[in-house]
Amino acid sequence: MIKHLLLQAAAGQLTSRPPVWIMRQAGRILPEYRQLRSHFKDFKDFLYHPEATAEATLQPISALGVDAAILFSDILVIPECMGFDYNMVESRGPVFENTFSNAKDLSKIPDPVNAIHKLSYVFDAASIVKKELSDSLPLIGFSGAPWTLFAYMVEGKGSKDFAKAKKMLYQNPELSHKFLQKITDTIIAYLREKINHGCNIVQLFDSWAGVLTPKQFEEFSLYYIKQINDAINDVPVIVFAKGANGSLHEIGKLQPKVIGLDWGLSLDISRNILGDDQVLQGNADPCLLYSGDDEIVSTVNKMINNGGRKYIANLGHGVYPDMEASKVKLFVDTVKAWHW
Repeated sequence: MIKHLLLQAAAGQLTSRPPVWIMRQAGRILPEYRQLRSHFKDFKDFLYHPEATAEATLQPISALGVDAAILFSDILVIPECMGFDYNMVESRGPVFENTFSNAKDLSKIPDPVNAIHKLSYVFDAASIVKKELSDSLPLIGFSGAPWTLFAYMVEGKGSKDFAKAKKMLYQNPELSHKFLQKITDTIIAYLREKINHGCNIVQLFDSWAGVLTPKQFEEFSLYYIKQINDAINDVPVIVFAKGANGSLHEIGKLQPKVIGLDWGLSLDISRNILGDDQVLQGNADPCLLYSGDDEIVSTVNKMINNGGRKYIANLGHGVYPDMEASKVKLFVDTVKAWHW
């Protein structure tokens, strides 16, 4: 028997209300997180301390009342363990010390087991959280999807269009596929180890899927997401490809347990594309939380109604750092007040 509301919903079971969690629920919207973070010299230093990241993971449970904890980490731990070091620069985001550019770089990448061995601090944090939760709530683990991580490792920084990374797809597709396969194999090993340390469900963030054409998305992203979805079969997988609404039907063919949605397509249209049996998640514009209370409540209720019985409430991406925690809590409380 499945115990937790989120896991029940992810398994396609009908629940009395939708479960709710929030992307980036652990982070700068919470004053207790800002206090915790102030004890470390920078973001990466914070990530390397499992006791601290475990505490950050647990903070939203009491502060917001969410139905799950999501392990506090970063998608860029995968590039780092593969040998692509980066610095998190204030107001600029990640800047990589070295980038992937040619076939010689492939030979420098460690095998997946040796690579994820460097991420013991992530797995230690999962173990701490699991012990603290004592099975009261499920724990979500996550990873960046292969294309999104490829984009950062080739581009060397964040970008609006990732033109350098896309250039490699066009000019050297064979090399691109070889690199994407290495990333995929590392992600599979990473997620399996997270599951071994207590994660009950995992989400793939393809944050930059939207910069690809539909054809590129299928060839250079979805092909590798399918491998991960097929390999992780002991816990549910949430596939979240931001900006890939034109490929929803193709994502549905993978038959992931849950498909995460951004705000670019209404839930009722997404439901028509994917069918009544597919579990959906998300869809609310994060900027909704800048609006008044009545607007938040009204929009959330409409969203749940359009999502149907097989639905997990969430935003269409993460909360922004300047949002009020009280608005996020109102979002959560509105979902929790719903009854089918």
